[in-house]
Amino acid sequence: MKKTVLVSGGAGFIGSHVTVELISAGYDVVIADNMSNCDMTGYEGVSKIIGRELPFIRMDFCDSQAVDKLFSDYRIDAVIHFAAFKAVGESVAEPLKYYKNNLMSFLNLLDAAHSHGGCNVLFSSSATVYGEPDQSPVTEQTPRQPSTSPYGNTKQMCEDFLRDCVKAYPDIKGIALRYFNPIGAHPSALIGELPRGVPNNLVPFITQTAIGKRECLSIFGNDYPTPDGTCLRDYIDIVDLAKAHVCAVSRMIDGKMKENYEIFNIGTGRPLSVYELVTAFEKVNGLKLNYKYADRRPGDVVAIWADPTLANEELGWKAERSIEETLASAWAWEKHLAETGK
Repeated sequence: MKKTVLVSGGAGFIGSHVTVELISAGYDVVIADNMSNCDMTGYEGVSKIIGRELPFIRMDFCDSQAVDKLFSDYRIDAVIHFAAFKAVGESVAEPLKYYKNNLMSFLNLLDAAHSHGGCNVLFSSSATVYGEPDQSPVTEQTPRQPSTSPYGNTKQMCEDFLRDCVKAYPDIKGIALRYFNPIGAHPSALIGELPRGVPNNLVPFITQTAIGKRECLSIFGNDYPTPDGTCLRDYIDIVDLAKAHVCAVSRMIDGKMKENYEIFNIGTGRPLSVYELVTAFEKVNGLKLNYKYADRRPGDVVAIWADPTLANEELGWKAERSIEETLASAWAWEKHLAETGK
């Protein structure tokens, strides 16, 4: 019998790509999303890619009764939790919004998973839990540092929620994937990153500037202690990232975990500066971007990238797509949006 995976926040950027890869791997998928940071574009794109519609429940994971009903209505073998706010800068300006939403939604999910007989829980964590690390690349053993933002705090707290629940309740198993900077789009150009309003992530700002939606791209800070003065990051292709989730879900469902709670870094292990990413986009797509340097943003870390060895060896996963392929896919997605009037 097919196993069923619940994807909370499944209509969003990462959730939609993960859903496609789960279907490709033979899982049934239920999508639940309150649509607070997306519209139906992602869900519709997934339906076109896989050739059919999937169960979709519009609901808020901060509503405990709705979460309980979801677990009553479906036999859920694993859940991947994406339902959270994710903008570092916004979290600094509106910490209560982030603490209320990100913590309550995950607590409700864990409560429902336990009360309905247990579940495999895959938490969407982040490299932000490492704060400003003493050195990079970071491994899973790198100490977590005090977070530079409320967003990062919520990721640390939710990891702790999952760790403690796994210790207390044998019916719950958990994996936290700490991923770095997801970028790009599906090769079909039918799904990709579609932020509401002003983008908080770099690549949508790049593509929107390239196509004329934005007049100018701001690079925040050019006086960091890095080779070209801009921040260093580990940019990972969204499809590679999605496949890591499939590997992690399979590890839980197939009973291959070595411990009931595990953590994996999901990145390429190759640092790239903001300036290098911008110039690579220009070169790959034959474009010239209008950009300027602006003041540093609060909460931004100078440099961080992953050591993905553990994920490579234990999950059997590895980042495969080149930065050129990724940036070409991001531009193809932006052009698709323009063609469809999005």
